[in-house]
Amino acid sequence: MQELKPSLSFWQIINMNVGFFGIQYSFGLQQSAVNPLYTFLHAKPEDLPLLNLAGPMTGLLIQPIIGALSDKTWHPRWGRRKPYFLVGAIFCSVSLFLFPFSRALWMAVGLLWILDAANNTAMEPYRAFIADKLPEKQRATGFLTQSFFTGFGITLANLSLYFFQQLITGTTHTNDGQSGIPYWVFGSFFVGAICSITSVGWSVYTTPEIPPTDEELKKLQAEKSNLLTPFAEIFSAIKDMPKSLWKLALIYLFQWYAMFCYWQFISHSIAKSVWHATFRDQALYEKAVGWTVWSMAFTILSPSFRLLDWCGLLKKLRPETFT
Repeated sequence: MQELKPSLSFWQIINMNVGFFGIQYSFGLQQSAVNPLYTFLHAKPEDLPLLNLAGPMTGLLIQPIIGALSDKTWHPRWGRRKPYFLVGAIFCSVSLFLFPFSRALWMAVGLLWILDAANNTAMEPYRAFIADKLPEKQRATGFLTQSFFTGFGITLANLSLYFFQQLITGTTHTNDGQSGIPYWVFGSFFVGAICSITSVGWSVYTTPEIPPTDEELKKLQAEKSNLLTPFAEIFSAIKDMPKSLWKLALIYLFQWYAMFCYWQFISHSIAKSVWHATFRDQALYEKAVGWTVWSMAFTILSPSFRLLDWCGLLKKLRPETFT
């Protein structure tokens, strides 16, 4: 990339990060709603860890591979990163639209694999988009804005589930005639499908990428790559990681272990401890799901607004970052 990157206005930084809102709205639905949907389709609690393999597996494989591929990509019209998060958003929107129509557990599991792969395809280049586009003095603002849209998207996803639950009644039926996914789920997933493609489309439309220099373009064209090249680059990057990143990786290992346990079983825990019910009592379990997503929304909302305080402090200390 060119060394001299023009500073962006605050609203230009907002525009380039709006797409992260839609991506994280989708992730919020995945974290909060997918396990209850599995349960509505009569999955047993002990089966949830296996049914959730899509998340860690696609994150482990898709993110580094897409990141390495996007580093080697340049198209005069579509750019470097934007093709990836645009394609990811399209598949994400389609998956979200189809998800509530699942009539069997296998269909929901298959759609989760597609949804999570699409989310990771969109998200990984989006992180690099900040470093590509912003000068060093504005990167803190860029990543803080991205973090705000992360919390905002996940929060609205959770609140939408509770909101539609209060408005819409009734339930679908599975292929074997049993009660299935409640109709209130449709509203949240349809909103998520719209948010995903429209927010990413807005960022793609309003934010041009910085083209590579002639020297960088020649280097990209001269590099020979094959199917194994991304994997070689990933292992090389891991080998050369500084000590601080190894420590951070260990922290994330335990953090994500705990988060997945929480996401998978929190609705069952609330149903059991508050309503003294199991997933077999669908009416009470639906109430537990509603209060689960309500509580999850506020656990995310608080630090998201705290980011606004940090932005205000940053604006006072370094006003040039917002010019």
